[in-house]
Parts: sequence; C-alpha cells; structure tokens
Amino acid sequence: MTANALTPADALRRGLARLDEAVVLEVAAALDLRPSTKISPAVGMPLRGLQQRRDVASFVASAPLVAVRALLELLVARSLDRIIELLGEHSERPTYDEMAVAVDAMRAEGVSDGDLAALLAFAIGEQFPAAEHCRRLIEEREEFALPEVAVVEPTGSLLTPKDVNPAVREARRQRREAAKNKKKPASPPPPRPTKARAAAGPDTPKPPESPAMSSVVVVRRRVTLTPAEARLVDVDHVKAGTVVSVEIPFDSIDPAMPDVRAKQRPAVVVAASDSTLLVRGIYSNQFANRQLFGPWRRLGLDHVSYVSDERQVIDVTATPATELARLTDEEWNSLW
Repeated sequence: MTANALTPADALRRGLARLDEAVVLEVAAALDLRPSTKISPAVGMPLRGLQQRRDVASFVASAPLVAVRALLELLVARSLDRIIELLGEHSERPTYDEMAVAVDAMRAEGVSDGDLAALLAFAIGEQFPAAEHCRRLIEEREEFALPEVAVVEPTGSLLTPKDVNPAVREARRQRREAAKNKKKPASPPPPRPTKARAAAGPDTPKPPESPAMSSVVVVRRRVTLTPAEARLVDVDHVKAGTVVSVEIPFDSIDPAMPDVRAKQRPAVVVAASDSTLLVRGIYSNQFANRQLFGPWRRLGLDHVSYVSDERQVIDVTATPATELARLTDEEWNSLW
C-alpha cells in the first residue's frame, strides 16, 4: 500500500506498529487505567489487555481505533511539540519544504526514524493540514516506510454487539412470557376498602406547589481536548455544540468503491476554529464505539441514528460544512 492510499485508520495502526515495541510497552505499563479514572471502556479495556498480555502486534491489529489513537498520541506527543516549535509561525499550514526541513532538523537532533515515521502517520491519522506533506515524506523516503498491518475484525466481546440466532431469541421470549403467566394471580384481588375524604373547606390551606421543571438549571458540560486537538480548535468557539452536514472521511477503503474516500453525513461539532472543525460523526448503524443520538428526530433525520465516540478533524476551507441545528444543553450533556 502506498502512502497516498493510506486511510487515517491505516496510518494510526501502522504508525504505532513502527515504534519500538519496548517503548510502547513501557508507556502502556505506566498508564493508570483504574475505573476511577473514568476512561472510556473502548480505550481502557484494550489498554489493560496490552498491559497484561504485552502483545503489541495483537493490540495494533485488533484494538478499537480509538484506543490505538490514544496510545499513539501519548507516544508521539514530545515529537509533535518539537516539530511545532521548529515550524514556528508556519505550524498551522506549512509547505512541503518547510515540513521536510523540520523533519531533517529533528533527525539531526537524534530523533529516530521510527519516531519520525510514527509522527508523520499520526498527522495523517488526525488529518492535520500538513497530512498530505506527511504522506509524501513517507512515500519518498525509505527510512519512513510503515509496516503492513493485517487488521483483525472483532468477533465478539463486551465492546461489540453479539449476533443471536432468531430461533434462540424467540425461544427466550416464549420462556419469559411463560414465566410471567405463572406469576399472574388466577383472579383479581378484592378491592381494598377506602376511607371517605372530607371535603376541603374554604379555609383549608393548600399544599405548596412543587417548583416547575423549567426552573432547574442545566449546566453545559465542558469537553476536555487532547493536546493535539487543543492546538487546532477551541471548545468555546461559537460552532461548538452545533450539528452540521459535512464530508466525513471513511476509516477504511471499500473494495467495491476504492475511489470513494468520504461521505456527506451529519456530525456534532465538539470544538472549532475558523478553518477547522473537530466532529463526532452521526451514522445509521450501531457499533461498539457509537451511542444512540437522542435528538435525531428533532433534527429531522429520517431514521434512528448513532453518534461516534471517535473525533475527527475536518478542514472546512477544503470541505465546507452546512449548519443543521444547535443542540440543547441536555442533548449536549447526554453525549458525554
């Protein structure tokens, strides 16, 4: 696979595979993954498995993409800070030559080719503005070549829905119905005697009215961005909390349509800048890393929809977005 054919998902997995295995295990072992840290199960469970089994190749090939992305970001964070520092005022949208000079400067400082290859792959996976320059560097320079990764699709776990035979499902339903019927009494119980209530006199005080539901103040939850996201977007931007229609890149290439790399779909804007959106895509199919999108009917979507846990960076200078609606504070809070 050439660098130009790399999908963002491929880049993240192959970038992690390019790093030194001992370093990956050392960083993973140092992570605090206790339930009290409130890490998403889609991230925490695979990382705990990596800590226990110490099998980097298996993690790279089979872990949910959100877990791969989280670990890779930790591993390239220092290199990412350094290349941004070297690019200086050009870090937002560097040219290819500026990117190549910065990469060569890091090599001269002793940064390994594996670390640089992983950094370039991370930029592709996160779809940074310099992603195309990173693809070109990987394509043209042998020292930045990425290993192939044969992705293993999950066959069933706590994170993936389980396929159930319709006949088995029907048998279970019949057993539940039979159990309910056994619990029902043969005849209805006699009516309970009731006391007559005295009519309220004119001087009888009325009970205090309960406060109206509208008086309850809902505090809008604040999103925590990763360091890489915080450099690109702002959680307080006016577009944060809106639902837009925008072109979302596919995680992988469809063999039936290899030239189609993205699809127009609704998405929740998590944070934004004037040129960039950080979004969570909205889909019609449910998967382990997607949750029910409650406001789908209010927004006029024509079917039950699910919002992805994964966040994607969209360059709106190249891919315009159309605003559909703004989420209420309750709807926004239900996503986190």
